[in-house]
Amino acid sequence: MASSNSTPVQAPSAPAAPGPAASSPAAAAGVRREPPALRHRLELAAVLAATAVLYLWNLGASGWANAFYSAAAQAGSQDWAAWFFGSSDAANSITVDKPPASLWIMGLSVRIFGLSSWSILVPEALMGVGTAWLLYLAVRRAAAPATGDPRLAHRAGLLAAVALALTPVATLMFRFNNPDALLVLLMTAAAYAVLRSVQEDRLRWLLLAGVFLGFGFLAKQLQVLLVVPGFALAYLVAAPARLGRRLLHLLAAGAAMLAAAGWWLAVVELIPAADRPFIGGSQDNSILELTLGYNGLGRLTGDETGSVGGANGWGVPGLLRMFNSEFGGQIAWLLPSALILAAGLLWVGRRAPRTDAVRASVLIWGSWVLVTGLVFSFMAGIIHPYYAVALAPGIAALAGLGPVLLWQHRRQAAAAVFLAAAVAAAALMAFTLLGTTSAYGPWLRWVVLAAGLAAAAGTGLNRFIRLRSVQRTTTALAIAASLAGPLAFSMSTAATAHSGAIVSAGPATSFGGPGGFGGNRTGGFGAGGTSRQFNGQAGQGMGAGQGGAAQGGQGATGGRAGGMGGLLGAPTPSAGLVAALKDGASNYTWAAAVVGSNNAAGYQLATELPVMAVGGFNGTDPSPTLEQFQALVSQGRIHYFIAGGTMMSSSGSDASTRIAQWVESTFPAQNIGGTTVYILAG
Repeated sequence: MASSNSTPVQAPSAPAAPGPAASSPAAAAGVRREPPALRHRLELAAVLAATAVLYLWNLGASGWANAFYSAAAQAGSQDWAAWFFGSSDAANSITVDKPPASLWIMGLSVRIFGLSSWSILVPEALMGVGTAWLLYLAVRRAAAPATGDPRLAHRAGLLAAVALALTPVATLMFRFNNPDALLVLLMTAAAYAVLRSVQEDRLRWLLLAGVFLGFGFLAKQLQVLLVVPGFALAYLVAAPARLGRRLLHLLAAGAAMLAAAGWWLAVVELIPAADRPFIGGSQDNSILELTLGYNGLGRLTGDETGSVGGANGWGVPGLLRMFNSEFGGQIAWLLPSALILAAGLLWVGRRAPRTDAVRASVLIWGSWVLVTGLVFSFMAGIIHPYYAVALAPGIAALAGLGPVLLWQHRRQAAAAVFLAAAVAAAALMAFTLLGTTSAYGPWLRWVVLAAGLAAAAGTGLNRFIRLRSVQRTTTALAIAASLAGPLAFSMSTAATAHSGAIVSAGPATSFGGPGGFGGNRTGGFGAGGTSRQFNGQAGQGMGAGQGGAAQGGQGATGGRAGGMGGLLGAPTPSAGLVAALKDGASNYTWAAAVVGSNNAAGYQLATELPVMAVGGFNGTDPSPTLEQFQALVSQGRIHYFIAGGTMMSSSGSDASTRIAQWVESTFPAQNIGGTTVYILAG
């Protein structure tokens, strides 16, 4: 395989080194062909525009999507302190259980365009388009010196961008408002910067990669570190500088990452607790505890204080988790093929110089897939199928780079075998995953299998076939067979409204729901227009306080035996309750208080008034304590307490239970619009 030399790549049209470019007639004739730049730009624009349509179409049907984050964006649009800290409400009672970077973008959008599902979700879709564009740039940059042909490098980039856009879990999460969209965008930007630093031997690009990773930490904390080992390895192996200088550069990039992430943590830690909101998800009001505990090592060990689930409540860890009934349809379509292609690229380019850009790319993207996939597979703590979106750029990059470069070497037996195996693996995965649903009928999986195996056979025998028509047919069949399944699942995803805390891509499958909870995987079968939410609870969560008491017999107590409650879905209050909450709201700091962040989010989004989330997301945070709540009530700062329980953990604080019991025993209950409320002031 041809490789880049140690000097910076000046242009995609730079003369190719001996190797795959020799198969190009222009190269063989010694003719320098200028890239058809306009055509390439138009093709890229078409791919990105199609991606935008897929991610934006019918976007408003999902409403508030994850109301937990939508409410925080609404709060941030009203109060700058809430925006900075990522508070759940504009009165700054408690933060969400993540750093606020993704909320900064949504909060600014809501502040500029007003509160709506579009102002919250459109930035997420645009992040998806931006991620596809960055992936195209990264793959094209790696392929250009190896192919010596700008057209082939362009095709590799386009194929990667398309593979990413059609990954079902990417279609899901770039149409949703969890922090994962920003995390994936920043990690992809960092990968591009690392590759450019390797090729150009410029420290500034490596420092920029560190900054991107640091802000990725402010999106979803320690998860961003899963890509760091591969990035460091790629630079250490392939950068042109001497070894000592490479090590110093990596230390500088690490410092940039720490600075980009640490400034916000330092500010939060230095501000007295009395002058800022409680850190949601922690037990001692510490961002460091949240980072290392609930959102850190606890995710690996399952020892997460205040979490629900546990005891394999999030599924049984194991090597094949990414292929099981929960994760397979989200991400596994091209996963085996990507690993096969990575191995093929490393083998074919085994004699390339140390600074080979292709090898560096395989180290970047391959380690991304391996490390992230293995950690997700074996972590014993909280994990949801949509986390798999973090694998999508690595898989897509290898799926774009590998076929184009191995095709250039198809006269070599090893390259042909690797390429044929990758095509066959994609067809077999599609056949298996399409068999989990009846949404498309049995014909699609058999057509995909037949086309894929035929393309695999044609690829394997292509070294003996020189007819261009056969080669083009083989290529078309391979691409169609590999992407037909993801395309179908992505179209179903875009046609479906998604709301709540746990969402899945694709149509209904024949498998059950998330381990330990017994719900349907999609929260309601059907591929079109149905709202998805965990355990089929849409809109009104169990234990929302309707009809005078929480479902499950909890009344206002929010006790530990309660149902799923507002843990995963926000309630939709009646018009009468909305009017009551708004009446005289300016006289109070919080229009109401209710156990659980999603319960609070439903009322807050309906009224655009601060609603206190007692106990944070799970109702297990010690915020506020009973004594603090009683003091706020005595000061007349909370108008109503709304009845409703939420599912509780066997660990964490019981302050929310004590508060709810105190309210129930101290204040008379009233029914407003079918909801039980307690008037605390006024």
